[in-house]
Amino acid sequence: MVEMAGTGHYIGTPNGIVLCVGQTQRGTIEGYLYHAYSRDGIPFRGYEEIIKISEELFNALGFPHMGTGDRDIGGQTHRYQKKEGMSKVMKDEELLERHGDIGTFVIRVQHRQHSSWQGRVTYLEKDQTVYFRSALELIKIIDGTLNEIEQADGTNRDEVK
Repeated sequence: MVEMAGTGHYIGTPNGIVLCVGQTQRGTIEGYLYHAYSRDGIPFRGYEEIIKISEELFNALGFPHMGTGDRDIGGQTHRYQKKEGMSKVMKDEELLERHGDIGTFVIRVQHRQHSSWQGRVTYLEKDQTVYFRSALELIKIIDGTLNEIEQADGTNRDEVK
């Protein structure tokens, strides 16, 4: 993983996402996801919901373009049409004002190739940016960062509360 410094103070892409993690419990993260096309945060619980919400945004924007279509269990391939009339309602500066209680991540997906995501993620609290080559790698980066935060705080996400 290549790490960069000083790159988190902008969104810089039409599909940029600000992920605000408010709590973690037994390995599941919760919080709100923000993007420029809605003033309201979208609540999520778990990485699966983050991916689903993000994919819906990317499909509606038509960006980044999918390298392959989604397939269902029957082998049917689905393609999505760009949703017309989507306009930004928040500027980058407003998005960057959103913060999670535990951590804040700016996710910039640059490509959707090989049925996954490629891009970079910035942990805003430390202004650290890391490139990722797949959605799974992105999840590991975020999860590893959250584990480091909890270890520094002396807490353990996997403890039953």
